[in-house]
Amino acid sequence: MNQSAVAPLGVLLVNLGTPDAPEPAAVRRYLAQFLSDPRVVELPKLFWQPLLRGVVLPLRAKKSAAAYAAVWEKETNESPLRSVTRAQSKELAERLRGGASGASPIIVDFAMRYGAPSLQAGLTVLMSRGCERILILPLYPQYAAATTATAFDAVARVLADMRRQPTLRFLPPYFDDPAYIDALAASLRAGVAALDFEPEVILASFHGLPQAQIDAGDPYKAHCETSWRLLREAMGLSERRLRLSFQSRFGRAKWIEPFTANVVAELVRDGVKRLVVVTPGFSADCLETIEEIGVETRDAFLQAGGEKFARIPCLNSGEEGMRLLETLARRELSGWA
Repeated sequence: MNQSAVAPLGVLLVNLGTPDAPEPAAVRRYLAQFLSDPRVVELPKLFWQPLLRGVVLPLRAKKSAAAYAAVWEKETNESPLRSVTRAQSKELAERLRGGASGASPIIVDFAMRYGAPSLQAGLTVLMSRGCERILILPLYPQYAAATTATAFDAVARVLADMRRQPTLRFLPPYFDDPAYIDALAASLRAGVAALDFEPEVILASFHGLPQAQIDAGDPYKAHCETSWRLLREAMGLSERRLRLSFQSRFGRAKWIEPFTANVVAELVRDGVKRLVVVTPGFSADCLETIEEIGVETRDAFLQAGGEKFARIPCLNSGEEGMRLLETLARRELSGWA
């Protein structure tokens, strides 16, 4: 029998990353790696690195560490992002276990683009367990060079140092996949149904990007707009009832609009008292969803005159989210498994 026919297949979930501790030194290491990526900050190194090391990191590390400390999971001593991504990998492994007699077993692991566990560590572990064919599954529904492409870049750099390389497949963006839209709609319906109030407006808040990256040809904003439109259609909601916005601005450059903070302020001025926010571009709850939306945005809305606010959790490792990941993984493994 052909050995490759029974060799295990690997699936590597990839998310953005997280510091190892909610402390300034750990956050500084993480931000230094993240913000040094030329896909993330598209500025000349000779200009950006002195500014990053001398100004940005000293100012942001302490503030970000305090924010991470507020959401840090003390029992597991890790960030929510790492905890959720680990849970997703374990649950996906269970769902992909078994199959036809003689079929290749499937091993699932996870990695982070920045921080630990690294992509190199993830690929090395899968190869050490005999995986000659590996599916890379970036947990980014909408494509952006600063997320999807930089994961591809990092994997390519790991392969460049290998004499014996595995065969790889990459999950393409799934921003308009019916399985993704169905999962979002089901999660949103269940989340709203569990509330003690009926929202007047639901706000779909995606992570932002510098406008210059969109102008250079990045399809990210168009992907977000498509996901938003398809979610509205699935929910049967108008543009006034399900709004679109972008969060997490950084620096002084122009970022894509409308900004989440501005939309929330506008809604209050228009008399909206009951607001729900959902974050469809995030596959796992993290600092940007729990703290930025669940605390900062909530407080801003209530202090400005809003009365009821709720944040719908990300798909995480819940039933809808895991059914989506299983569907995507099985589709991409077709012909291998």
